[in-house]
Amino acid sequence: MLTNTFFSHHHISPPNENVIVTDPWQPWWERYQPISYKLCSRSGNETEFRDMVTRCNNVGVHIYVDAVINHMCGTNAGAGDHATCGSYFNAKTEDFPAVPYSGWDFNDGKCKSRSGDIENYHDISQVRDCRLVSLLDLALEKDYVRSKVAEYMNYLIDIGVAGFRIDAAKHMWPGDVKAILEKLKDLNTKWFSAGAKPFIYQEVIDLGGEPIKGSDYFGNGRVTEFKYGAKLGTVIRKWNGEKMAYLKNWGEGWGFVPSDRALVFVDNHDNQRGHGAGGASILTFWDSRLYKMAVGFMLAHPYGFTRVMSSFRWPRSFVNGRDVNDWVGPPSNSDGSTKPVAINADTTCGNDWVCEHRWRQIKNMVIFRNVVDGQPFSNWWDNGSNQVAFGRGNKGFVVFNNDDWNMNVNVQTGLPAGTYCDVISGQKEDDRCTGKEVHVSGDGMANFQISNNAEDPFVAIHVNAKL
Repeated sequence: MLTNTFFSHHHISPPNENVIVTDPWQPWWERYQPISYKLCSRSGNETEFRDMVTRCNNVGVHIYVDAVINHMCGTNAGAGDHATCGSYFNAKTEDFPAVPYSGWDFNDGKCKSRSGDIENYHDISQVRDCRLVSLLDLALEKDYVRSKVAEYMNYLIDIGVAGFRIDAAKHMWPGDVKAILEKLKDLNTKWFSAGAKPFIYQEVIDLGGEPIKGSDYFGNGRVTEFKYGAKLGTVIRKWNGEKMAYLKNWGEGWGFVPSDRALVFVDNHDNQRGHGAGGASILTFWDSRLYKMAVGFMLAHPYGFTRVMSSFRWPRSFVNGRDVNDWVGPPSNSDGSTKPVAINADTTCGNDWVCEHRWRQIKNMVIFRNVVDGQPFSNWWDNGSNQVAFGRGNKGFVVFNNDDWNMNVNVQTGLPAGTYCDVISGQKEDDRCTGKEVHVSGDGMANFQISNNAEDPFVAIHVNAKL
């Protein structure tokens, strides 16, 4: 699906064995409840996983695995072989023979809360030693447990995986995460240069107001900056008096972690369905017009290491403001197998796969980001409201109209003179533009006219889309 595209990396769901939950029916979150580190899940078996990693690496798309290493399944998962590889387990006795883990390998003795679950997010020890939503919490200070986790991650590195998202990193002591990472091998030299290290980003939900900070984890790699999507959604929605003009100092100026530590996104698999962090301001494919603007802004702006979401549709059903179907798993056949990703004639996806990464506007902004890589943030312009523009050195320029009136402005682009194709309304094909044309004069100035009623009220141009 990502062949010949401009995506450098692909983050996949946890590939290891998980519990099979039947009430509700195979929710997406069952994949965050490990039973073992064997490679079989609803996405496929080990042979299929190896094939995917090999084919992706061969076309320069690197795989980042979602590593669920803080915990195993929930306390109420029962006993039996209802797991994706058929391994036996007993959640009540904390017996996971397919790893193997036993009761000795969990944090029950360390947890100081009454229920054994996290009850108080202002108590650092509770957040890290007690059970997150009743998930059996691994004792990661034990070298045996660290070694089993590292063995799993090294097995993936040998297959050709390039990095990891560390799930629930906030619920692990930074030193324990560090100890595991120090056991990891260098990447497979079949595809990577000798001495290359796995790319690490840690899921740390830090919206402020809690003692655990994203900065606690900087020594281990990047961290997820959840404030990014929450704030950008608020601005693009124009809630709380926010305006795009205020984005002039976007990034660290908004209280975010340093750019070289940030993994950023407009939405993720959790908060697009009301889980995780960010709240109601998060923009998703359901809000496609505003969403494309937000993703376009993210991809044009130099701050952070950006991640684009690729989703599946589910039957949303709001009762008292809450989506009662927020648990629904991927598009599936009646036997529980996942439906294939159908590719439509216009290159978008069918079978309820959303494939935001294939939307023209988003795909073309990924190309824009690659073209302008390393160029400074430059030539900011705003009208004091929701019309803004900025460039990336002499390589690219982007303009947004999120006001309720038409825009007609002459601004400095910083680009060489010539005719450029807007890559939002179309793109450059052969020697013509399939969408709007933008004419940059000898002094770098250009006129932009964007209707507030446009399908996509923004324009982007770059030097590789010049006639």
